[in-house]
Amino acid sequence: MSHVKTNNVIYKTDDLIASDIDAYLNVHQHKSLLRFITCGSVDDGKSTLIGRLLYDSKMIFEDQLATLQSDSKRMGTQGEDIDFALLVDGLAAEREQGITIDVAYRFFATEKRKFIVADCPGHEQYTRNMVTGASTADLAVILIDARKGVLVQTRRHSYLVKLLGIRNIVLAVNKMDLIDYDQATYDAIVTEYNAFATSIGINDFTAMPISGFKGDNITERSVQMPWYTGQPLIAHLETVALDNVADQAKPLRMPVQWVNRPNLDFRGFSGLIATGIVRPGDAIRVLPSGKTSTISKIVTLDGELSEAVAGQSVTLCFADEIDCSRGDVIAAADNPPEVSDQFESTIVWTADDPLIPGRAYWLKLGTQTVSATVQSPKFTVNVNNMEHMAAKTLELNAIGVAEILTDKPIVFEPYTNNHVLGGFILIDKITNATVAAGMLHFSLRRAQNVHWQATDIGREAHAALKNQKPKILWFTGLSGSGKSTIANEVEKTLHLLNRHTFLLDGDNIRHGLNKDLGFTETDRIENIRRVGEVAKLMADAGLIVLTAFISPFRAERDMVRAMMPKGEFVEIFVDTPLAVAEARDVKGLYKKARAGQLKNFTGIDSPYEPPEKPDIRVNTVEMSAAEAAEHIVRKLMPLK
Repeated sequence: MSHVKTNNVIYKTDDLIASDIDAYLNVHQHKSLLRFITCGSVDDGKSTLIGRLLYDSKMIFEDQLATLQSDSKRMGTQGEDIDFALLVDGLAAEREQGITIDVAYRFFATEKRKFIVADCPGHEQYTRNMVTGASTADLAVILIDARKGVLVQTRRHSYLVKLLGIRNIVLAVNKMDLIDYDQATYDAIVTEYNAFATSIGINDFTAMPISGFKGDNITERSVQMPWYTGQPLIAHLETVALDNVADQAKPLRMPVQWVNRPNLDFRGFSGLIATGIVRPGDAIRVLPSGKTSTISKIVTLDGELSEAVAGQSVTLCFADEIDCSRGDVIAAADNPPEVSDQFESTIVWTADDPLIPGRAYWLKLGTQTVSATVQSPKFTVNVNNMEHMAAKTLELNAIGVAEILTDKPIVFEPYTNNHVLGGFILIDKITNATVAAGMLHFSLRRAQNVHWQATDIGREAHAALKNQKPKILWFTGLSGSGKSTIANEVEKTLHLLNRHTFLLDGDNIRHGLNKDLGFTETDRIENIRRVGEVAKLMADAGLIVLTAFISPFRAERDMVRAMMPKGEFVEIFVDTPLAVAEARDVKGLYKKARAGQLKNFTGIDSPYEPPEKPDIRVNTVEMSAAEAAEHIVRKLMPLK
């Protein structure tokens, strides 16, 4: 328990915390939870406001308060008064610069509700951090410095708030004490913001004049501004409707997180209900399979329920034994979501390295994870003026609209209808780093009109006729390493062994199928994607396909491997040091690249990513082409 005197006021925390912590936690357990963010331009007072909320809700303990008083005198910006921003700006760099860099999450509670607040950075270069903080928020407090009015970052963050689907917005005109609580200035700011908000589709927001530092209109109505007749901030936060209440009115959607099977007598499907209400006896449909059943019971750790609603984590049991696994979505039988593999989306790029169109990334949506490629953006959005600009890629903090193709259909809904089934992240397959967040708009019409045509003669029949097992022998290595020569020798040997083969050579393919592609990173990726698709079709015809391509990037080689059944993709690394390959320079390409006459040449001004664990490795410094080919065939046998 804290009894500390600050600014001539006795500061006392809840006695129940010290006397009976279990009772204190039980009281808070049954309160509703509001997640909200504070955002706006640099130095609009976001951290100070949160510090004031923590202070006024009596959530600061004696040791914290003593440290705050000491830090305020040593590094604060408010003279002898408490600098509430120091409660939130936890990073040393933040305190030194007086700005917020990372997203800071803080918990506090009042008698009516619990809160988790995210203090989001104001600087433009930390936009990705702001998006992270806003992704789970029910409400946004957009702060404006009353002295400065609506700024570029105000517009930027308002657009992001709208983009991320936050429906409850508070426009907090802060630092009213520094303009003598002038109503005319406040009204002018609200009028200007309203015009901008309407232009980007924000049709409703709550405006209020506040002073985070002085506490005006935070917990109580300010006597300094009798002209303001609305609620103070805390009262508004306590009474605003939560998103999960609105979500309960929507059709049932529950992504399956886990198949719960503790013994042979129980089988249930666990997850968080994204939208809707479910009861025993309700008819459901499991997607993407489309199989139907009814709910037999709803199970939780505390026992069975007669009803479960959006926001609850439960285990659902079916009346029938139908297939359902992690990544599937349990939905209302008569109102299921869509299933598709091609979409238009808005993407917020959060990685330092730019988007590479055509490269395969992991796409995670709800509990579904699939391989996906992003096409070149249709446009990017200049959030300072909402202008649409042409772009070939997405750089750090860029926001663009682009088409996404997944390797298999996924269950989704537009983000505006369902954040869980419409919001996704992209993950780099090599580094496992999250590189983007995105929102699905709709499935592309071509995805709905193009269907797979079943045929009676399948790949197994083609392979049986040829008396062999199909494979793709993928030769990769630097230019001049000997890939084509060795692949040719391998094919000759296989031909003598009565194997049905076909060799796809990098140079030959560029005379026809890929003659429209250059040598930029994007074109190289598309080159390999097309070759991979052709090689897969040939393997489906029962052939052993040999490909000789530099294929410099691991991600694209892995993409082709993922197209094939397990064991049918063989990565062969023709390992030749750059110096040796350059010394050979049979085609004179290295000489041109060194002279600057040939751009984007692998090994010179474009990278080569060698295989980390190739299926077969040959060293052409130690082996002749014939010896390398013999070694490869020996490793491959038998090929039946």
